[in-house]
Amino acid sequence: MPTKLVLGLQHGDEGKGRVVDDISVDWADVVVRFQGGGNAGHTVYDEEGKKHVTHILPVGVIISNELNTLKKYKYNEVKRHITNIIARGCVLNVLDLYNEIKDLDLDITTNDLQISGYCPLIEPTHILLDRLKYQGKLGTTARGIGPAYSDFYARDAILFKDLVYNPEEVLYRIQEKFFNFQTEIAQSNVEGEVINENFDYFNSWTKNYREVVDCVSKFLMEDESIIIDLYNEGKNILLEGAQGCGLNIHSNNYPDVTSSAPTVGGALNSTGLNHNQIDEVIGVIKAYKTKVGTGIFPSRCDEENASILAKIGNEYGATTGRPRKCGWLDLDEVNQAIKMNGVDHLCLIKTDVFCNIEKPFIYHDSELNEISKVNHVSLEDKSFIELLEIIKTKTGIKKVSFTTGPKRGEIVWSEM
Repeated sequence: MPTKLVLGLQHGDEGKGRVVDDISVDWADVVVRFQGGGNAGHTVYDEEGKKHVTHILPVGVIISNELNTLKKYKYNEVKRHITNIIARGCVLNVLDLYNEIKDLDLDITTNDLQISGYCPLIEPTHILLDRLKYQGKLGTTARGIGPAYSDFYARDAILFKDLVYNPEEVLYRIQEKFFNFQTEIAQSNVEGEVINENFDYFNSWTKNYREVVDCVSKFLMEDESIIIDLYNEGKNILLEGAQGCGLNIHSNNYPDVTSSAPTVGGALNSTGLNHNQIDEVIGVIKAYKTKVGTGIFPSRCDEENASILAKIGNEYGATTGRPRKCGWLDLDEVNQAIKMNGVDHLCLIKTDVFCNIEKPFIYHDSELNEISKVNHVSLEDKSFIELLEIIKTKTGIKKVSFTTGPKRGEIVWSEM
């Protein structure tokens, strides 16, 4: 009854989505997104190089759709199926979910996707508050994530099950909260243009409210113990983290963090599994580091190398399109994340991008250390083997997998 947990060990954008996708191809029966909201984009390139981007949907829906297509048009004997779950630790913007399903043009059935009824809703007011108060201060994505979690912990959230069972009452509550918010803004002498923009967004959010509710309601999880039940049935369960451990709400980087726990603890809280039921923790790291938002960045590299990494690595946010700040691999923060989460397997991403740096460094023990230029991502390349050995020695993790390119299937999995 194996359960694998995929975590980002840096500040997000490590490439967790492609790792989850690769494992889903032949192994996973269940893929669970356990924290965060639509602020976390996961980018996947299939074998043909076609790009898919998910935000709140678990990455496993890509494989689910491919399996459904095979069953429908080619091979009726295909028996494999993946159940995708959005667990209660996530916050949910139902309009964004509706649009994501439409934009991806996926054939998603209720057998493919289940959503916990205890997911707090992201309301229009949360998004507007995020724009006005937190986007400039903390560099948030302005997706309403923080304010939605704030209402949840204040025990004032509207839950997904409330929307499904009482959609008209929920719409009234959303409208009431919005107009109260508008009154507060007006009393704060905010420019009238801002108020008008808020009304425009609110009207666009509620325009197709009933159509959206009809679409997403069918995915309501009927039994909140489904993850435990699937575990007891011996299903292969893959837990998909969003963001990275450096953005953990409980980390020392506070307040330059996200609003959830992208950690093993966050996974347990959200899924109902216990620590003994996690068989393998896979930590994902880039061969360099990227960061968005505010906060310190001790391993940030010079402008020339940052430009090379950003351009070749396409370092722009999958959800926002924001450029990411680039720097050297920070093994101090990686080691901290390894210890906190009991990581026993590393997956090194984008070393092919790192090969374009003529004079590379890593950051360890609060110092920059120059390393040999990596020429090729291959176990035949001496400099690449040296990089792997440095990572293994300085982290204590002997099981290190790595990518050779951006597409599905281009991961060399360690057999240790």
